Amino acid sequence: MTDHHDDEFQEDLGPSKSQIKREMHALQEVGKRMLDLSDDQLNSLPISDTLKAAIVESRRIRKNEARRRHLHYIGKVMRNEEDPEAIERGLDAFDAGSAEHTRRHHLAERWRDRMVTEGDSAVGEFIDYCPSADIQHLRNLARNAKRDAEKEKNTGQAKKLFRYLRECIDEIE
Repeated sequence: MTDHHDDEFQEDLGPSKSQIKREMHALQEVGKRMLDLSDDQLNSLPISDTLKAAIVESRRIRKNEARRRHLHYIGKVMRNEEDPEAIERGLDAFDAGSAEHTRRHHLAERWRDRMVTEGDSAVGEFIDYCPSADIQHLRNLARNAKRDAEKEKNTGQAKKLFRYLRECIDEIE
């Protein structure tokens, strides 16, 4: 027989020890995924300098036990200083089969198609969407891709435009 006061006490305890362990293991798995990234990919993630330094350091560690301890440290840094959901979204964007990767891919395709058909008006809208894009370079790529489409040739200009759009989209999201 439990009374109302025991229920309130139970709620104040927070997550169980097992739940905390599961969360730590999940963060360590995210940390493991980051170890395989290139420096450019790592720099594009929304992570602190502390975590970035820990990941770079971890790449140098070869001994299993030391590596395991360092992954614990990475998990601790992530728990205390980071936004794990934002990091996972960033990691998912690098995984070719992920929903986030597919979404960004389709977004870049739609922008490319609009730029080929609409020209400078679509380029201007994209600059509003992604202010860090190089407008001169983007206009030049869009013009070349449009010229290819009009001549019904494929010299790879549409692909170049797509790649640049994808870089810009990956940078801001």
